[in-house]
Amino acid sequence: MQYRRFGRTELSIPVFSCGGMRYQYKWQDVPMHEIPASNQANLEATIHQALEVGINHIETARGYGTSELQLGKILPTLPRDKLIVQTKVGAAQPQEFQRNLEQSFNNLKLDYIDLLGLHGINNAESLDQCTQPGGCLDIARKFQQQGRIRHIGFSTHGATDLILQTIATNQFDYVNLHWYYINQGNWAAIEAAKRHDMGVFIISPSNKGGNLYEPPQKLVDLCYPLSPMVFNDLFCLSHPEVHTLSIGASRPQDLEEHLKTLALLDRADEILPPIIERLEQAAIAELGEDWFRTWHVGLPQHHETPGGVNIPVILWLRNLAIAYDMVDYGKMRYNLLTNAGDWFPGAKADQIGKLDLRSCLAHSPHSDHIPKLLAEAHELLAGTEVKRLSQQ
Repeated sequence: MQYRRFGRTELSIPVFSCGGMRYQYKWQDVPMHEIPASNQANLEATIHQALEVGINHIETARGYGTSELQLGKILPTLPRDKLIVQTKVGAAQPQEFQRNLEQSFNNLKLDYIDLLGLHGINNAESLDQCTQPGGCLDIARKFQQQGRIRHIGFSTHGATDLILQTIATNQFDYVNLHWYYINQGNWAAIEAAKRHDMGVFIISPSNKGGNLYEPPQKLVDLCYPLSPMVFNDLFCLSHPEVHTLSIGASRPQDLEEHLKTLALLDRADEILPPIIERLEQAAIAELGEDWFRTWHVGLPQHHETPGGVNIPVILWLRNLAIAYDMVDYGKMRYNLLTNAGDWFPGAKADQIGKLDLRSCLAHSPHSDHIPKLLAEAHELLAGTEVKRLSQQ
């Protein structure tokens, strides 16, 4: 395992973290006696395997159902000074936030946690709940003063501007955010985190980063000799501003493919460019160079669009589906629209023929073609509505 300094926390964090949102029994709280022994055994085997390969950062959240409760059966049995434990508690009104934070401690059965993330700063309201006097951050600081929390950060699925605004408060030691090869829009936030000497944790690079556990054959061929998963890991970790990537392991074996990245890190500058060139040329061949280079220019955000249609996300998913055959991934993400709130905001393009988009597309060089492309994207990607895992 390789380790990096996690910003001003001064923690030496492994470049892979063991995320805790896929090995738990349920997304709802249930008593421990209702959890099958086989499920608990699998979770504990995953933790032991993570530690065996040097992944000592265990990350979970109050919102991950039984994850904390189940971790509370194994973490107290392990050498505490060898672990970096992170949980996350969602932004809420002060009394609710404090109750949930206390519940996290009761579940984990630890005297202190190394990292607390204020979970889901995805909009202005949640940022205000965290930073207003007497809000979530003040409550977390009291726990910190008592020695129960070492460092405080935040997690976000929000827009880059909101992430930059949150970082600019200089109240957080680290950030959990999305950034990977197929979606590099948050790079400005990563640069801002570096300026503030914050730790940078990448959320779900293999799932949200392209459903890379089940990649289409075209993507496999383009990433050769690496698997798409290892390519994406290497791409992310080739940037020293990135400190750790989450592995949402559901079983011990899920760690194996990621570990192949470690031996390649010193050769990233040699290995990555030809793969990136193939990916770009494949996209240009399918989409055209002008569109590939400029499709994103001048696009409105969903709250600036009639019907709340999330034009940038829909066109991005269409690009991936056409360029790399990532249709299944596109369907999974597209059908979350309208169902995931601020975790994945905006509406689908099912009513696009009834909307006048001329004004909101005035700054796009492709304004004349985009309505037709949105309709095509809907036809390609529409299917059964999808919910976030935590809503299932």
